[in-house]
Amino acid sequence: MKTLTLVPIGGDLDVTTGSTVIRGLLARDLRLDMACGGKGLCATCHVHVRQGADCLTPRTPREERTLGMIATADADSRLACQAHVERNGAVIEIPIGFYVQSYEDIEGKIGTKAAFDYLHPITGRLLIPKGKLITRTIFTEFAAAVNELRSLRESQE
Repeated sequence: MKTLTLVPIGGDLDVTTGSTVIRGLLARDLRLDMACGGKGLCATCHVHVRQGADCLTPRTPREERTLGMIATADADSRLACQAHVERNGAVIEIPIGFYVQSYEDIEGKIGTKAAFDYLHPITGRLLIPKGKLITRTIFTEFAAAVNELRSLRESQE
């Protein structure tokens, strides 16, 4: 077993040596998605490794390509579905926000203020900032994001 430290939510997470970061996060019931099914093609499991990057396997070429598309990616970015835990000491930051994956995620919230940031499921781009009013106009942008995600999923089947 290896231990990861989670920020900003706090606490440590024990994971099996060699397992992916996402397996540990999902075992802890954290709200982190795998819209592409863990294939490294979307932004929904994007995390930042703030310390101990060498405790994880190196980035794969596919992960590099995907991270290149994510608006909020930085030098510490990883896809939790692609990063395997090899040693203790990694500090993982989970971005705050919600990745839109279906029309239902937003349709019932039109006319209300966003309780958190709503993010594009593939690029991680901010669609609606926390506290802003969710309008019908922005719904068309969500529809495009959901259709883009659907096409990505279908191309991988």
